[in-house]
Amino acid sequence: MTRPSAQGPTDPTVQPVPASVVERVDAADTTLHNPKRAVLSLGANLGNRLETLQGAVDALADTPGVRVKAVSPVYETEPWGVEPGSQPSYFNAVVVLRTTLPPSSLLERAHAVEEAFRRVRDERWGPRTLDVDIVSYADVRSDDPRLTLPHPRAHERAFVLAPWHDIDPGAELPGRGPVGELLDAVTHEGVVLREDLELRPPE
Repeated sequence: MTRPSAQGPTDPTVQPVPASVVERVDAADTTLHNPKRAVLSLGANLGNRLETLQGAVDALADTPGVRVKAVSPVYETEPWGVEPGSQPSYFNAVVVLRTTLPPSSLLERAHAVEEAFRRVRDERWGPRTLDVDIVSYADVRSDDPRLTLPHPRAHERAFVLAPWHDIDPGAELPGRGPVGELLDAVTHEGVVLREDLELRPPE
């Protein structure tokens, strides 16, 4: 007896995902068993900045094991660490997540989202189509150079603290204290709320 031929075209370079992996991902995505709270900062100063930030929010929301719980207002800010006027201004926002992904996997996803929007890393403080930073992950504190938690400069940056405080006034930055107090202690110069702009939260 001859074996029946497979139906439809096949691609020999595509390996099937093991059923056990699919089940774990599906379970994490639907139940978010024991999820952790994470805060991510988004920034863009090249191209269509608002469209890029919206695309990043949507991509994060589409990630298995991630639920986007809150999306901040948009702020326009002067670039950090460079000469005034040398780069376009940034649009910045903060996203609060609940996730079952460990920090390392969340970082990989953040980098993948950046790369999808053609992020390049040619120079420090250089202009970028998209920047996705993990600001905090639960109460984790880590000095790992690949992913320092919480973000080592978040407590100094109004463009992180202001949008975060807007969506979670009672938030605390691990090891640094209440976000509201940190925000009061930094300059707001060059950081402007754009009330005419809005990011859509995931449906």
